[in-house]
Amino acid sequence: MGLSLFKQDIGIDLGTANTLIYVKGKGIVLDEASVIAYNNNLKKVIAVGNEAKEMIGAAPPHIKVVRPLRDGVISDFGMTHLMLKSFLSKVIRTSSFFTAVRVVIGVPSGVTEVEKRAVEEVTRQMGARDVFIMEEPMAAAIGSGLDVDSSTGCMITDIGGGTSDIAIIALGGIVTSTSLRMAGDKMNEAIIAYIRKVYSLMIGEKMAERAKIDIGCAYIDESDPDWVLKTNISGRDLVTGLPKSIEISSRDVCKALEECVDAIVDGVKVTLENAPPELAADIINSGMTLAGGGAALRGLDSLIERETGIKTVIAENADEAVALGTGLSLQNMETIQNHVRAKNPYQNAIQNNSPNANNYNNY
Repeated sequence: MGLSLFKQDIGIDLGTANTLIYVKGKGIVLDEASVIAYNNNLKKVIAVGNEAKEMIGAAPPHIKVVRPLRDGVISDFGMTHLMLKSFLSKVIRTSSFFTAVRVVIGVPSGVTEVEKRAVEEVTRQMGARDVFIMEEPMAAAIGSGLDVDSSTGCMITDIGGGTSDIAIIALGGIVTSTSLRMAGDKMNEAIIAYIRKVYSLMIGEKMAERAKIDIGCAYIDESDPDWVLKTNISGRDLVTGLPKSIEISSRDVCKALEECVDAIVDGVKVTLENAPPELAADIINSGMTLAGGGAALRGLDSLIERETGIKTVIAENADEAVALGTGLSLQNMETIQNHVRAKNPYQNAIQNNSPNANNYNNY
């Protein structure tokens, strides 16, 4: 009886806040927080994902709760390896050298070649035969259903936990992009700093994130009486040192996030300024798509549209767009080579007087 290779195609969004895994034929099979808890006494991992996230701020000294990715890149190689190994063990049931695993993994557009190699290395250590590193805005565009292979440009803004990646894409490659280390984590930090300064209350990361999700907004719409929401937050009073609970409103969170939101809007403007005139005209007609968890910030799409004049819509599955894109890209191995390697094919087409991308395969 002959031996045959059983292939598994996997797409991974190795995010600062969450890791999502897409398996061909099954869709997204895992969505867990990018957190790992390690017991230094027992020298073993005791929790990963959402279970480990619940331990943040509550673990005793001998338990190290780590977020091994910061600003979209690996900050703790060993812990990333252990975390990813645990995640993959939940979705890859066949573990032998007869299994050929092919992986596309998303990384921010601003990472260095060294950081890309670190991501590739940790993925290969999991047993992957083929590893393709795809920039997150490209993956987000594919996952959002944009036609990335057309000669007509499209624009995507992917706001994750560690980075905000803004890109204009045409002919299967990123023409121009901006990567900002100003995203979900920085928003949480801004809320913590604001509450400490204004209310003399120290709150934790999870409390800040909850306030951002529940009542956060990019601007205050005075014409809408239901726009301003309120919630209670709890922390430690910096004056008395005792636990305290206060009520804050959307105005507080909006004020706290002002710098972060302005940076993202400015990043969109810079990307548009760097676009070739032909593509800038395309974006006026086609608009821009928001993806990533940060796209859910209330009013952000309207604010960007007001500030830039570009129609802005939120992707249907914004928080899953990168993972979907990495997985869907595996359906066509010819175009994936272009998507993971091409830097500026639109400019190359102009220089070489080559025709548009009508011959490229679409997803």
